[in-house]
Amino acid sequence: MHYHLIGICGTAMASLAGMLQSRGHRVTGSDQNVYPPMSTQLEDLGIKILNGYKAENADIGADVTVVGNAISRGNPELEEVLNRKLLYRSQAEIVREEFIRGRRSLVIAGTHGKTTTTSIAAWMTDVGGLDPSFLVGGIVQNFDASFRVTDSDYFVIEGDEYDTAYFDKKPKFMHYLPEIAIVNNIEFDHADIYRDLHEIKFQFSRLMNLVPGNGRLICGIDSPVVREVLAEMEGKLFTTLETFGLSDDAKWQARYIDFSGDVTRFTVFHDGKSFGEFETYLIGEFNVRNCLAVIIAADAWGISKEKIQEAFRTFKSVKRRVEVRGVENGVTVIDDFAHHPTAVEETLKALRMKYDGRRLIAVFEPRSWSSRLAIFQEPYGKAFSYADYVIIAGVYNTSKASELGKVLDTNELVKDIELKGKPAFSFPDADSIVEHLTPEMKDGDVVAIMSNGGFGGIHDKVLGVLKSR
Repeated sequence: MHYHLIGICGTAMASLAGMLQSRGHRVTGSDQNVYPPMSTQLEDLGIKILNGYKAENADIGADVTVVGNAISRGNPELEEVLNRKLLYRSQAEIVREEFIRGRRSLVIAGTHGKTTTTSIAAWMTDVGGLDPSFLVGGIVQNFDASFRVTDSDYFVIEGDEYDTAYFDKKPKFMHYLPEIAIVNNIEFDHADIYRDLHEIKFQFSRLMNLVPGNGRLICGIDSPVVREVLAEMEGKLFTTLETFGLSDDAKWQARYIDFSGDVTRFTVFHDGKSFGEFETYLIGEFNVRNCLAVIIAADAWGISKEKIQEAFRTFKSVKRRVEVRGVENGVTVIDDFAHHPTAVEETLKALRMKYDGRRLIAVFEPRSWSSRLAIFQEPYGKAFSYADYVIIAGVYNTSKASELGKVLDTNELVKDIELKGKPAFSFPDADSIVEHLTPEMKDGDVVAIMSNGGFGGIHDKVLGVLKSR
């Protein structure tokens, strides 16, 4: 068949494109926001990308048009598909019917840590001999890909709580038929589609209710909101519940965590008994929780402790998740996808432990829908406490964000950070930030650049000026 994907450069859509191609289908797509790593992956696969959304793109003759969740009414290409009454589906529908139905599915959900946890799970099930198919919202460095399609019965997938498509407003994770579901944490996010935390809690409760009796529901109870949802669902779950975290009442606990060496060490306890000692090159308490969740899922699928540790030892992480983009003239430049205040804080906390004694410069672009709005104005004021020097970029596409409500005030945010005794600045774009940083960066500095978009190619620009010194 010929599938045409509108919005093909989104992380999930680009991966679906590759998966469909691997099944022998013809794949084309269109997009207007093209940047690595997904654009590079599509180029490597030889998939044709039409630049921009145009009515004439419907002439390409596809059997099925897949409409990305970033595509809304008014898009000229979508309008032409509707006018012609062409067959269209969502990304999640195609994944479910082409790749998951009839298989054993592990779905990883939560406000934070989904991509890293899914990547660990994909690698661990591979090392464990299960030969899984997988779909991840980022490039897994062990596979140098965000997806894989195999003939095995196992599928590992990142379960996004964002809505599915303009015509299907339930979360994508509701399509993925979980045998095992991991819910790492729950916080308010996605202010463009959810009015409040109550709505988000309801959606996660629906996911929990999907897990069958012969499956597992794995929940991180260090998250207060996860605890609230579980309390509300007491007596209503029809599966085995496994709780995890650093909390004393978790069924699965990580104890004796040691960040002092080149690796993070921790001991896992299950129902009060030692399950084993493990090591990972990942940093931060949040990654200990991510690893712990995957250990529980791996154990449920019969993977040995020895294989679990082998997977941790050989795991290479994910692009754009605390990824060292380069070291030039003694300055380490790091790329991270963090955009929610909690993710920003946890990332900087982990980097503070990793690079103790070195100046940590945080550069943040408010680019996600929620980060662009004033709803997180106060939390962002606290999120940079582990940084020594802070730069806030201008809010991305303020005119569009203002349609949803009051926009984040970057000048006010800078003042809040300065009141905590830290140098803080705001600049409109990547080029002005690089111009400011060029004379400021010194040997030993760590520059953590956080954005969920391309950020004007700032990483390469910073490395370029460092290299030219």
